[in-house]
Amino acid sequence: MGQIAIVGIDCRFPGAPDAGAYWELLMRSGDGVGQVPGQRWDAAEFHSPTAAEGHSNTTEGGFIEDPDAFDNEFFTISPREAAAMDPQQRLLLQCAWRAVEDAGLPPQKLAGTRTGVFVGIMGNEWAQLHLTDYARVTAQVGSGNGYCMTANRISYHLDLKGPSLAVDTACSSSLVAVHLAANALLAGECDHAIAGGVNVALTPALSIFYTQAGLSAPDGRCKPFSSEANGIGRGEGVGAVVLRRLEDALADGQQVYAVIRGTAVNQDGRSNGLTAPNRWAQQEVLEHAYERAGVEAADMVFTEGHGTGTALGDMMEVKALGHHHAGRTGKPMALGSVKGNLGHTEGAAGIAGLIKVALSLHHRTVPPSRFAVKENQQLKLREHGLRLLKAPLKLANTPSLAGLSSFGMGGTNAHAVLESAPAHAVRPRSAGSAGSGGDAGTGIGCAVFTLTAPTPDALRRNLVRQADELSRRRLPVGALSWSGNRVKSGHRYRFAMPAGDTGELVRGLREAAADPDRLARFTGAPTARPRTAFLFTGQGSQYPRMTARLYQDSPLYRRFLDEADAALRPHTQGSVRDLILAGDEAVHRTAWAQPALFAVGYALGRTLQELGVRPGLLLGHSVGEYAAACLGGVFPLEGAARLIAARGALMQELPDGGGMLAVLAGREVLADRLAGEDQVGIAVVNGPQAVVLSGELAALRRVEKDLGRDRFRTRMLKVSHAFHSYLMDPMVERFAKVAEEVGGGIPELPVYSTVYGRRLDGEAMDAAYWTAHIRQPVLFGDAASQLLDDGPGQAVELGPSPVLTSMARKIGPPKSGPRPAFVLPVRNAESGGRDLAQALSDLYRGGADPDWDAAYTEAERTPQRLPLYAFSDEHRYWTRGPVRSAQTPREDFPYGPAANSAPGAAADGGASGGARAATPVLVLNRPAAADPVAEAVLEAIGQVGGYETSELAPHLRLYEELGFDSVMVMELKNRIEERLTGIGPLTVQDLLPVLSSVGDLVNYLCARDASAAGAGIEERTA
Repeated sequence: MGQIAIVGIDCRFPGAPDAGAYWELLMRSGDGVGQVPGQRWDAAEFHSPTAAEGHSNTTEGGFIEDPDAFDNEFFTISPREAAAMDPQQRLLLQCAWRAVEDAGLPPQKLAGTRTGVFVGIMGNEWAQLHLTDYARVTAQVGSGNGYCMTANRISYHLDLKGPSLAVDTACSSSLVAVHLAANALLAGECDHAIAGGVNVALTPALSIFYTQAGLSAPDGRCKPFSSEANGIGRGEGVGAVVLRRLEDALADGQQVYAVIRGTAVNQDGRSNGLTAPNRWAQQEVLEHAYERAGVEAADMVFTEGHGTGTALGDMMEVKALGHHHAGRTGKPMALGSVKGNLGHTEGAAGIAGLIKVALSLHHRTVPPSRFAVKENQQLKLREHGLRLLKAPLKLANTPSLAGLSSFGMGGTNAHAVLESAPAHAVRPRSAGSAGSGGDAGTGIGCAVFTLTAPTPDALRRNLVRQADELSRRRLPVGALSWSGNRVKSGHRYRFAMPAGDTGELVRGLREAAADPDRLARFTGAPTARPRTAFLFTGQGSQYPRMTARLYQDSPLYRRFLDEADAALRPHTQGSVRDLILAGDEAVHRTAWAQPALFAVGYALGRTLQELGVRPGLLLGHSVGEYAAACLGGVFPLEGAARLIAARGALMQELPDGGGMLAVLAGREVLADRLAGEDQVGIAVVNGPQAVVLSGELAALRRVEKDLGRDRFRTRMLKVSHAFHSYLMDPMVERFAKVAEEVGGGIPELPVYSTVYGRRLDGEAMDAAYWTAHIRQPVLFGDAASQLLDDGPGQAVELGPSPVLTSMARKIGPPKSGPRPAFVLPVRNAESGGRDLAQALSDLYRGGADPDWDAAYTEAERTPQRLPLYAFSDEHRYWTRGPVRSAQTPREDFPYGPAANSAPGAAADGGASGGARAATPVLVLNRPAAADPVAEAVLEAIGQVGGYETSELAPHLRLYEELGFDSVMVMELKNRIEERLTGIGPLTVQDLLPVLSSVGDLVNYLCARDASAAGAGIEERTA
């Protein structure tokens, strides 16, 4: 048999709300058994120490807490449907989600994939309570019950396309489900599998059965293989594991808890009785499992037995094990059973055992067996090569093998052989990390922690969960952030925060959760992926050591600045990079300034592209246009480098004597004043009242005085030459020759030209363009205005100083829509990896989907298991009262409407079916309905979905937010027809186009009602 990796785990068992608590319970030999909760049944009423008919001999068992809590909003399930669902479906749905997260996978990523779901389940008490009250059976009650729906609902809500089935082989159900899942993986029927089991005890029926069959322990506790063993104690719980073919898990760098080497399933056949165990069949299933795993019995270190604590069951199991292990008396195999801690979890027993074995192999420690101190001597464990663990057993640092048995009451037996995970799969390193030197090419120098949730409250709740658990664990911030970027994604509300270390992160998470204003600052709720504009700064923004800190912090930026430097070096007679990093003032000389600014702009742009931020619009200010053109596919890096280097060098050779003057005035006013002035002209138009003049220095000073007399504000710029003026003419011809050799094509992305002041429309940025670029004024204001009108959601300024952002903000508002969010990867001379991380956070919150691998070094790209999603327990769905004996009146049971269910629900038999929490679901402010038609529609929606009409708002979407499906739409149609008889018969086809939101439906029906009323008036007046 091929090997199967267990890559994800989640569970809830008595006394253990999650896998961590489960392991802690096992290690301390904890007791999860207690009194039957009053919510289930009146244990005293059904109790009889003498096992009278119709009674149980115990009032105790292993029960999980809050089985009625369900985060229906998370799964977009209406309150009415949630109330009708078997709690086993609800528990499994949440458990499966968390198990997938634990596997290092965002559950949304599995949508549409061949992922199988295999569920073991034995009890169906919810159906017994609700499907027998025929007057209250609804479509929701029907789909809320049935074994198949436990698996099918997971497949539906996660959109999984692989096999989906539920298995009932009684107590062995969930291990048989694991067996089927493993075989489906090996057969290629699925590539991932979720295997699980669930059991919730709602009635005393099985307790009575065990008592009447002489199998029930009076104290409600299983005592496996103990001299005190006196029967079964019931338990409940839910567990799920995510399985993959081992080679696939290793190839994807997933962490592996343990490996399933082989499984086998058989049947007792005709034995001493239908419910009696068969030693020979158990021997055979062990033998078959060992064979499929390719191991010898002597190789097994420990076995998690079925171990119910019944005299016959324990005896048969020991004899079956002894058949294979009796020869190893010198080194007996450890034997235990988690039923001693939890009780017999029935359909979930196999998954409870599997998770225990997987965790034991993972932690390399086998927990002690509860009740092992008083071993049952009649079992003669030593003679059978077995021993109970009175203390934890430390496993060797070599591969260890373990067995797991689960035997069904009707004779279906299952056994699995597990092995510890390969050492490199327990804490896998990223692919290519060993000796690859890959750290030189990725990483921004600071972690970005992200978390998403469907609502602000859910986000706050999960921030607290993350902070609490991370404060107790020593995890490197880079690795945990990278893991979170990949797993904690996919929901509407996006939280992102840079963090230098885990302590800082924990403090930041707690502060954000406690302060609504701070939380809002770090959270975005984008409705779509935005278009992103890259703005490249021009000459004048340079300074010594610009981006040097970022070069030091970020291997990713370092890679691209080095790349630009290598392309420039043949044309600049030296290293631009070295000049920048040395803090050389020569960076202000044009021959260096222009290629240096190009190198910085190119490196920043390529860094963001590598991070997955794809520009949809490009704009460069003067020399910034070269980097924009290069990233826009106009010419390759080598061509751009040659051209910008030639430009700077040729301009540097020009004589001094020119200057530039910034004026706060409109271009038309200045053009009139400069009429007849041939030594000064308009060089730059940065905005409606921001113009730069260029020309001969003496003439500029004369113009400056004239403008000053008329109270125009002016400022002489510190420049080496009069750029974009006639003083550039002597170098144009030589530059044109270089430009002809380099060439230039049509941009592959929209480029907003500062030569033309508009978006290029199929026009090439060729030699003629770049030659004109030298002399023509820079029409930045015009180009930027059109760019803003075209509606980018984000604008990223790429350069050493944030110059263009302030200019763009002074330009008038766009023709439609809001201004973009401006993002600054470099803010000042001290900017390093943290500012880049802040920019990436801003972009992510705004809707960008970064390639997170590029943000971290390979050493940081190490999977970490993060705290799992914290579901809300605000909403409760349960039967209205505990089960009582036949003599107790049951007018309000089994499926009475909640006191605060939707109006009219009780009258029509379509009740929500269970008590809702005191805090209402989806509470939203809504203005009162405008007319009777609207009120009738809202009442119909409320009754079908189980909502109060006050919870319904026009913008709510029926499918995505209120959980409607085709069955509910049909019922909605019928209810609307009952209430609005004047609109005539409706068809589903009539409704489908207007079901996008509550408001759309109301408007459609109001219009239809008005039309029908108008037709009636015409008829009466004809």
